[in-house]
Amino acid sequence: MNVGFVSLGCSKNLLDTEMTIGLFKNNNFKIVNDPSNAEIIVVNTCGFIEPAKEEAINTLLEMAEYKKGKCKYLIAMGCLVERYKDELEKALPEVDLFIKYSEYENIWEQIESVIGKIENDKSEKNNLDFMDRVVTTGENFAYLRIGEGCSNNCTYCAIPYIRGKYISRKIEDVLEEAKMLANNGIKELIVIAQDTTKYGIDLYGEPKLANLLEELCKIDGIKWIRFLYAYPETITDELLEVVKNNDKICNYFDIPIQHISDKVLKRMNRQSDGKSIRALIKKIRKEIPDAIIRTTVMVGFPGETKEDFEELYDFIKEAKFDRLGAFSYSKEDGTPAARIKNQIHPMTKKSRYNKIMAIQQEVYKEISNNYIGKELEVLLEERSFDGKYYIARSYMDVPDIDGVVFVNCDEENLEGKFIKVRVTSVQDYDLIAELM
Repeated sequence: MNVGFVSLGCSKNLLDTEMTIGLFKNNNFKIVNDPSNAEIIVVNTCGFIEPAKEEAINTLLEMAEYKKGKCKYLIAMGCLVERYKDELEKALPEVDLFIKYSEYENIWEQIESVIGKIENDKSEKNNLDFMDRVVTTGENFAYLRIGEGCSNNCTYCAIPYIRGKYISRKIEDVLEEAKMLANNGIKELIVIAQDTTKYGIDLYGEPKLANLLEELCKIDGIKWIRFLYAYPETITDELLEVVKNNDKICNYFDIPIQHISDKVLKRMNRQSDGKSIRALIKKIRKEIPDAIIRTTVMVGFPGETKEDFEELYDFIKEAKFDRLGAFSYSKEDGTPAARIKNQIHPMTKKSRYNKIMAIQQEVYKEISNNYIGKELEVLLEERSFDGKYYIARSYMDVPDIDGVVFVNCDEENLEGKFIKVRVTSVQDYDLIAELM
């Protein structure tokens, strides 16, 4: 039968989707991109915040419409199912099977219980395997997940209730997968976990991200390596030295600080305070002058006063983050923050969010204009729709999160190549460049 997939949520969720695709493929199912041609549709859901839940339910309802055509089975898996399986089964009878994240160990057995036993000697696996994943992000980059779950217990976050405590993968297993990806032509590895800088503590008794990165740098064929979701309290001097001394590691730090007010950080149960965050940013810029620092901040956390917000606003204006994302606090079932008094009015949250994004737009414009005339090495990924440009990324750009570099070039068949360009102008959050 033909199988179609919809993957919602974060890149960590996408890895589960890729492994599920691999499991179906190993059992001789045909993977299709058009859901109208699929006899089985699998939706991997996200349940992180309220908008993600709404998107997941709407997607399931949308996919259920295909059961009026070729689709025989609709399967839902992932984080939303982990939290609300019983409620979803009652609310969405159109879905034939709900698979919780905690049930992935026997995922194929559950699938066969609905679609029927598949007689096939090719694969006897019942669970998801990183080595069988089918990369869906193209030929140039792939995500490399080094840990699962989270033990930070931030008061606003439901991840520990969905994915459990932090569990690191063994270094040798991660390296085996990375070599497989390199052998398949992948040029960039994007290292991910809910908190990459906690990697190894549960297995080895100490952080091992720096050691892992050094080993990844030894793999032939890999040009760029970057790591995301680095919590500020565990970015060590050793890690900075590894980034500084290895050309393959992009000078890119994704550090979710969430806030700068000590009172808000304490209520969030964050392990950093404003002073240590400021010191870390200063240190990174001193040690690695061309480092790109990206962060995320939250506005409207329960009890956030006008003064707390103004401190955050002034800090963003002062720190001049190269990249910044913001989101409004979302009250999540079962989290300690949901029980905190003084919940912020939705209109206040929206106003604060808009102010943060407006000041960051000014900051970014100032920063990006400094790149005009400078040289950059970029990875050419595809042609623009009108054929006038190549769409490329530099070390400063994470796929689907940051901007891109539009390279004015008439040469054909340069996709997948690393080349030098000169920046000529700026357009919103993107750079325009020409071949050197």
